[in-house]
Amino acid sequence: MQKVLIANRGEIAVRIIRACASHGLKSVAVYADSDANARHVRLADEAYCLEGRTALETYLDADKILAVATKSGADAIHPGYGFLSERADFAQAVEDAGLTWIGPTPENIALLGDKVAARRIAEQVGAPLVPGTPGPVLGIEEVQAFAEQYGYPIAIKAAFGGGGRGLKVVHKPEELARRYESAVSEAVSAFGRGECYVERFVDRPRHVETQILGDGKGRVVVVGTRDCSLQRRHQKVVEEAPAPFLTDEQFTQLVDASRAIGQAVKYRGVGTMEFMLGSDGSLSFLEVNTRIQVEHPITERTTGVDLVIWQFQIAEGGTLDSLPDVVPSIGHALEFRINAEDPGRGFLPQSGRMTRFDLPYGPFVRVDDGITAGGVISPEFDSMIAKIIVWGNDRDEALARSRQAMKECDIEGIPTLVPFHRRVLLDPAFTATRAEDFRVHTNWIETECSWLPELAEPLPAGVTKESVVREWFEVDGRWIRLGFPAALLGSGAPQPGSKPSATSQDQIPNGAVRAPMNGVLARWFVATGTTVQPGTSLGTLEAMKMEMPLIADRAGVFASLVSEGAIVKDGQPLATIA
Repeated sequence: MQKVLIANRGEIAVRIIRACASHGLKSVAVYADSDANARHVRLADEAYCLEGRTALETYLDADKILAVATKSGADAIHPGYGFLSERADFAQAVEDAGLTWIGPTPENIALLGDKVAARRIAEQVGAPLVPGTPGPVLGIEEVQAFAEQYGYPIAIKAAFGGGGRGLKVVHKPEELARRYESAVSEAVSAFGRGECYVERFVDRPRHVETQILGDGKGRVVVVGTRDCSLQRRHQKVVEEAPAPFLTDEQFTQLVDASRAIGQAVKYRGVGTMEFMLGSDGSLSFLEVNTRIQVEHPITERTTGVDLVIWQFQIAEGGTLDSLPDVVPSIGHALEFRINAEDPGRGFLPQSGRMTRFDLPYGPFVRVDDGITAGGVISPEFDSMIAKIIVWGNDRDEALARSRQAMKECDIEGIPTLVPFHRRVLLDPAFTATRAEDFRVHTNWIETECSWLPELAEPLPAGVTKESVVREWFEVDGRWIRLGFPAALLGSGAPQPGSKPSATSQDQIPNGAVRAPMNGVLARWFVATGTTVQPGTSLGTLEAMKMEMPLIADRAGVFASLVSEGAIVKDGQPLATIA
């Protein structure tokens, strides 16, 4: 390989660009219109516009990416994660074009990316499993039959894809129709295919996983374990390596099952075997991610294995001879995803301009980011803008260093997960020193995290967040930052925003249905002129991997104001109910 095209964006594109430089490879970036000034575009040796706004028009357009590969003279493609990374047809198209695909074989992706087929392989090699449908369901009737046989809760899952998209948990029969429709719709939107299968949902499970490397000839190496149980909307926000509080038996089960599944398909490259760990200590295979993971840096930090460089070496035909079957971990590392989300408002995704972006640094801190101060967060793409990785000699030291790292974060312009991270690092459910006290599970944030409302920042009546000016002051020998209403500081003060005037208020139509967040109006379920009732599902708004339903709060005649596919702002009128 001489020149690698990176078919991705953001922090993972930056990560791969840096790996290319250290491995002696040239890097080629691609970008959507809104990413023209993005960090990965500036850092790559070459960059080409994909001429489009949405993911479908850009990073998911295989033909455009292959055309750029030809134009740039790239001889290899690295897909990162998300987008086209787990598309077997794209991997095959890359190889058919005579290029090197830096990832698992198309056969690996097709077989293990089909979660139903992956379950069959796991069953054949003796990996632990919960009950599930033998294949994708043909309709809601099959889902109902499964629920009647095994009971609630059940999980409806997209058969193709990952990242929490197309995953819906159903706790009672009256939720079934809506959750099934939502799972199918989200799967089609995210992966282009709507097939779903059903599993018995394990209540209060931990999410544990192993990192694997395969040489494509049958040798599989396990490069440590991870715990990714702190999740919201089935998407991870904090990860750690190695997975804490595992028994020797559980560790052996994880390693043996992971290697057996990988060996059964002659796995090539980097992959992740995901499992659920029930509150009773039982393990159950979940799925295989046939790509590099967001959380790969904590494995790198605790094992000394550069996973992206190994992806390059395996793609070039290298062997795993220098690695043991199980790579030991040294110390402990945590990764904190810095997402553009407001944890005080139910983790609603946010978009806009990042006015301040100061992240921590030091000998035990690694930062992977894809944006700088002044950059714009677009609603079309994932909400993650950076990752902060902190290492310690043991878990307690890693937690202590993490608290300091979060204290050093200073981000302004849009809300992020930093306040959540600061608070969770004080919660004994997460910081426990004994297995019996570690109470975090994949639904913990939604069901047991009682302090989330504390993260909301109420402002005085009549003051909007945009109308606050923040200035530095010295108080008792310490510099602190205070927020003041801009009007209080006089006309000469900077005015980031102002309270809407009476005139602008009058422009809001009566009976308006407003956007609950910035995003894209994905779909209307009802047509203009339809009479609706309170509780009627009107449509969905999508932003950064999140789907938000729009529900009628009154009876009346519905009329849409924006078209499907339109980008909308938080609070913008989308429709009226007259």
